[in-house]
Amino acid sequence: MALSKVDLANQVENQLPQNLVANNLPFRNIIINGDMSIAQRGTSEASVGNSFTYFTVDRFKLGGSGSSGARFTMSQDTDVPTGQGFATSLKMDVTTADGSLGAGDSLQIVQRIEGQNLQYLKKGTANAESTTLSFWVKSNKTGTYIAELRDTDNSRTISKAYTIDSASTWEKKTLTFEGDTTGAFNNDNGESLRLIHWLYAGTDYTSGTLQTSWGTLTATDRAVGQVNLADSTANDFYITGIQLEAGTTASEFEFLPVDVNLRRCYRYFEKESTNSNGIICVSQAYSTSASLGYKQYKVIKRTAPSITLTGTLISLKSDTTSGGGTVAFADVSVDNFRVNISSATGLVAGNASVVYASAGAVVITYDAEL
Repeated sequence: MALSKVDLANQVENQLPQNLVANNLPFRNIIINGDMSIAQRGTSEASVGNSFTYFTVDRFKLGGSGSSGARFTMSQDTDVPTGQGFATSLKMDVTTADGSLGAGDSLQIVQRIEGQNLQYLKKGTANAESTTLSFWVKSNKTGTYIAELRDTDNSRTISKAYTIDSASTWEKKTLTFEGDTTGAFNNDNGESLRLIHWLYAGTDYTSGTLQTSWGTLTATDRAVGQVNLADSTANDFYITGIQLEAGTTASEFEFLPVDVNLRRCYRYFEKESTNSNGIICVSQAYSTSASLGYKQYKVIKRTAPSITLTGTLISLKSDTTSGGGTVAFADVSVDNFRVNISSATGLVAGNASVVYASAGAVVITYDAEL
């Protein structure tokens, strides 16, 4: 007797690993680059401290406050949990210790998330979804650490404690945060949610009662119990496999192809580099000394980015000789910008030219980060 389509589907499903049956939805991970595989800015940055800045691994920002002199080397590392499919982790290595934190001192690893990517969580309604955070972590500094979700649209927060039990041993942690029926996320490209991993916290953040249910942000309740990772230069902290997803159970980490992961990071930050004589874009002369062209990014940006140029760009005439000139960027939008050449020589109005690196490497960054 032939099987119906439904019976055949059920038979196939019963033969699949359970994680593929229950968790086969694509892009279920709210976190971008949770496997720490993309690091456009560089793989290591020394002497970082308590300032809100992106340094190494894409989408993970170092956050902090106060005046602590503690310093770290932040890096993309190859120390990972064995047999889990990861190739890289984010490492924080203490290089200058501070065993006596001030009240306002804090340091966190933060990812900021757009509101329009969170609407399916139904926050602010009776049907608000719980979320589950899972990750792998390792440190020689055992004890209590805090992971926090912060709703920046409505100034609300929830924190959960986890424990690093064994020194210098990779451990998987899973934390479930209840849904919040108060305060909807804005449906736009601005920041609505922060995922925060605390590394140290002064009494301004630890003197209350840990906020384990959603509520109005109270600073003293955010990181109660958090260890001071910065109290010895022997300390380090590794993390990878960060996944935040709807529901009350953690699924297997969602590995994405490197090109997909990279393009998701490009929405927020893109780094373009070329060696000497590398072409940046085609332009057209409209006088003997000026030309213009348009340059597209690899992907549409979250918002019109800030553009930083390192190195020198000039014009190359249609006869392949240098026209020199000065470059300026204008009309910056989410998908392209205008490249203006002025004060050039020998251009022919109407002729094509190119904008290229005159001598040495050129690096252009497009920053649309939250």
